Amino acid sequence: MSNNNSSNSNVARYFDTMDYGPAPESDTDAREWLARHAEGFGHFIDGRFTPASEGAHFDTAEPATGQRLARIAQGSAKDVDAAVAAARAAQPGWFALGGHGRARHLYALARMVQRHARLLAVVEALDNGKPIRETRDLDVPLAARHFYHHAGWAQLQEREFADQVPLGVVGQIIPWNFPLLMLAWKIAPALALGNTVVLKPAEFTPLSALLFAELAAQAGLPRGVLNVVTGDGATGAALVAHEGVDKIAFTGSTEVGRLIRTATAGTGKSLTLELGGKSPFIVFDDADIDAAVEGVVDAIWFNQGQVCCAGSRLLLQEGIADDFIARLKRRMQALRVGAPLDKAIDMGSLIDATQLERVRSLVATGVREGANCYQAPGELPPGGSFFPPTLLTGVQPASTVATEEIFGPVLVTMTFRTPDEAVALANNTRYGLAASVWSETIGLALGIAPQLQAGVVWVNATNLFDASVGFGGYRESGYGREGGREGCYEYLKPRAWAQRKPRTAAVASAAAANESAEVKEPALPAIDRTAKLFIGGKQARPDGELSRPVFAANGQPAGEVGVGNRKDIRNAVAAARSAAGWSSATPHRRAQALYYLAENLSARAGEFAARIASLSGISAKAAQTEVDASVSRLFAYGAWADKYEGTVHVPPLRGVALATVEAIGVVGVVCPDEAPLLSFVSLLAPLLAMGNRTVVVPGEKHALVATDFYQVLETSDLPAGVVNLVTGPAASLARTLAEHDDVDALWVFGAKELSREAERLSVGNLKRTLVDHGLATDWHDAASAEGPAFLRHATQVKNIWIPYGE
Repeated sequence: MSNNNSSNSNVARYFDTMDYGPAPESDTDAREWLARHAEGFGHFIDGRFTPASEGAHFDTAEPATGQRLARIAQGSAKDVDAAVAAARAAQPGWFALGGHGRARHLYALARMVQRHARLLAVVEALDNGKPIRETRDLDVPLAARHFYHHAGWAQLQEREFADQVPLGVVGQIIPWNFPLLMLAWKIAPALALGNTVVLKPAEFTPLSALLFAELAAQAGLPRGVLNVVTGDGATGAALVAHEGVDKIAFTGSTEVGRLIRTATAGTGKSLTLELGGKSPFIVFDDADIDAAVEGVVDAIWFNQGQVCCAGSRLLLQEGIADDFIARLKRRMQALRVGAPLDKAIDMGSLIDATQLERVRSLVATGVREGANCYQAPGELPPGGSFFPPTLLTGVQPASTVATEEIFGPVLVTMTFRTPDEAVALANNTRYGLAASVWSETIGLALGIAPQLQAGVVWVNATNLFDASVGFGGYRESGYGREGGREGCYEYLKPRAWAQRKPRTAAVASAAAANESAEVKEPALPAIDRTAKLFIGGKQARPDGELSRPVFAANGQPAGEVGVGNRKDIRNAVAAARSAAGWSSATPHRRAQALYYLAENLSARAGEFAARIASLSGISAKAAQTEVDASVSRLFAYGAWADKYEGTVHVPPLRGVALATVEAIGVVGVVCPDEAPLLSFVSLLAPLLAMGNRTVVVPGEKHALVATDFYQVLETSDLPAGVVNLVTGPAASLARTLAEHDDVDALWVFGAKELSREAERLSVGNLKRTLVDHGLATDWHDAASAEGPAFLRHATQVKNIWIPYGE
């Protein structure tokens, strides 16, 4: 009997103390591939590896060991030029291949990824330091999924995007945290829709891109369609600056995103930025706590927290905070940190010693500022850049660790009492990439989601991704979307816009005029009435009490308008910001307001036609045509207001993703001189239809047409502050709007220089811009000046993931 008891005791003790043993994945094939390139990798240009033009190389290291991994070519401007030339030469033929031909190639790439899944997964784990379980089970399958999904868009392009054309040559710069997956996110839609690519992988993690390019060539991808140039930030800068590149797609830090926005300003390059984040993870007191704890593990310790959308701010309702933290600490004790190729570990290594030091420094700062630090027990592997799962409690909303992106396995916690307080804390960040909401009351969760200023919201889930669902952020997390239909538009442009020509010199010079702040009194007879500004629903005198003349086409004075300044713009933005209720108004309500504007404009059609004819010198018939077209355009956007809607994505999981269309917020608009009423209405109406509030600078030459329009506004039922008009010099007012951090987007139509300044100065809060680069729009042509192209720019898409089932 005693022997049995002893045996049972030993078995029990064994189960109590048993730990996972190592379960290493073989790296033989990966090492053999690296050995074949032991002399060093070249760039992959025009379908083959080519040596660096200047012979420069650098070494990359395994994050987990610090040991040398590969010798990589350092790209120069000459290398970038060769890659862009190859892509430019290949692009017409690639597009001419047709949607079905490109679909077959993308299908082949998807199958290629699946056939070489194990090799890709091991190379990625070695190069990045992340666990093999993540590269094998998440990164590689999702990369293949992107090529499958976009093969479908290629097949459907001629039908679904008949009014769009590819951009041309696309420069793509990807980060080190998801090298293969980011490659797929960017390359798949670009190639599917007829563009060719020059890819610059991160200098820390270039291997999966080089392996992919090599395998793609073996799979039959035509030469020059995909080019890979490796190197550091200087290589990326050369790609951004290259005149032969039509678009830059960048994923990385907000700081570098600002530099790219500045560098591309005025070049005509399309730009999408997917930048940093400080995402909230909100847990209400009715949540499934154990499920939410597992969600936290996935949110912040997945990929060692080196995830732009990591749920790094844990917001707990006060009633469950202590219980939740206790359970979370117990769960942290079971997390294992180890060698990336060990299939039994949960976390691998940070990317390098520099990132490790940054994480250590920020944690120390958090403790100095009053946070309590808890780290999971257990020894870290020797060598490499390992950091333990870390929890900071007692964090204040304004502390460094609550506001700065740490980009490591560090979670900070705060508490809230009410849903409103949760939303306020969640939105207390300059970022806006993602958020998670946990509650068993689905009505509460879905009520919170629209209030969160984030491009992706997960309900009772976290870190869900799929090729069919757009991903991207708000505010300083960047703009543009990757994935789904919305991501396809980032690699296309309206066919009608591609055919635009530069404005005539006369029109451009008038729009570009940059008046000094001091306006001289004109030598003209006194004019009884000066048109005022329109701010907050009221006519307002300009702050500087200055006015300027407006002349008729025959050179005679037609009247005077106020000269707005920085303070007038500030007042107009404040009025627009206070009219936030317009963004939450129902689409039907907005439609009715636009119809009513059209009705009131129609009632004064003769007056407006006479004014347009007098100022512009066109015939009475042509002026009447412009007024009629303006009424029709208001009707068109009244029609669109409740019909431009989101959609329901059905990703391959038990759940749906609601792609909801939201207003951007406060939008500045600078109008051109041509078609003074129609261009003004064509830019204003789509913004109103989608729920934005506006600050509009009318075209200088014919500003009286817009000031006449505020009398139409006064007789409408638009809430005060939804439309604000500030007349004056376009250059200085556009500059003020671009620099204003409470303006969420800026539309500028006019001289080329205005576009450049609008893009260059928008970097402060990374506001979205829509500019015409001095190209003239035919405002009477609906294909050029009306419809979904403008509505897409007037909105941002939020994807709300809703899993269902047990």
